[in-house]
Amino acid sequence: MHPDGSTTGPYEAWQVIGLVPAYWAVSRGHTASVILGTTAGLTAAARYDWSDDAGGLFVIGVVLVTIGGLAGTAAVSGVIAMAGRGVRRTAFRPAPPQGCGPGA
Repeated sequence: MHPDGSTTGPYEAWQVIGLVPAYWAVSRGHTASVILGTTAGLTAAARYDWSDDAGGLFVIGVVLVTIGGLAGTAAVSGVIAMAGRGVRRTAFRPAPPQGCGPGA
């Protein structure tokens, strides 16, 4: 809650909209690029935002953001990739019985 009594959510609209290209890329098989790109972006943002810490402990936070970002993005990307594989089903064609068909 802000001092004036107004409240906002933890994310801005552009942050949520930015997930659409990531979803699209993972569903098209570019999982590694999304994982590395998202983790690099989170790490760079944390480093930039926290680098003014005079104590130097921001490095520990940045490392933790990197590890968490990598693990979280990999998990979500894996779920998206698995769900995408379930949607693209091919027609079921049973194998012909042994000893039947041409050349048998």
